[in-house]
Amino acid sequence: MGHEIGSLYMLNTCPFTWKVRALLNHLNLPHEKIQINPLKIKKSVSFAGDWGKTPVWKMSDGEIVVDSTPIMKRIDEVHNNGNLWRSDNQERRDKWMEWADTKVKDATIPILYGSIGSALSTTRSVAKHERFGLFTGRIYAWLGFPIMWGIIAKKRTKKTGMQPGELWHHLLNEWIEEIGENAFFGGNEPHIVDLAVFGYMQSIEMHPKAFRLIENHENGMLWFNRMKNVAAIQ
Repeated sequence: MGHEIGSLYMLNTCPFTWKVRALLNHLNLPHEKIQINPLKIKKSVSFAGDWGKTPVWKMSDGEIVVDSTPIMKRIDEVHNNGNLWRSDNQERRDKWMEWADTKVKDATIPILYGSIGSALSTTRSVAKHERFGLFTGRIYAWLGFPIMWGIIAKKRTKKTGMQPGELWHHLLNEWIEEIGENAFFGGNEPHIVDLAVFGYMQSIEMHPKAFRLIENHENGMLWFNRMKNVAAIQ
């Protein structure tokens, strides 16, 4: 693999972490993954100031970058000459990156936690995938889900007026329409915007019950599988 370019402080189920992972894997950049305890996030990333969330990217020279989209841009700039962020149509690029980081981001929590059933299923899955202690993981799986369901998911579902699966189909319709006849948003090759949307979807894929609500969007899944072929997770 060669010399690691940096360390990614991450939660395995964090949608924003998956965005950065999609970029790192697409560029085949060797890096260290530091999976932290979800109950000790602030302490684990305290070196990044008062950010207190994942992901945090620490470059091999000590530079620290927080927030997934700035991390993606910085990695692309330093290790790929900015080629993935570069665009002939900056207005289109900026519009759709913002679309990914608002519309797609806000649709991710409701599909995972939008009903009591899906919330319970997701939190059990989170407890399995994250580095909790066995006991705290079990407590989280049973106590965490009503909080996520009650506070975040319901609020976001109400805001759009659509059920979570319906909202995802609506967003994928917009996305596929924008891509048009091309294989990717970036044309024949993925752009950072492709990798961002792909990352959000991958964070849902690890929760099979939730992902089933997306899987029946035929054209969306064709694009998703094309992305898988070029950005395999390591």
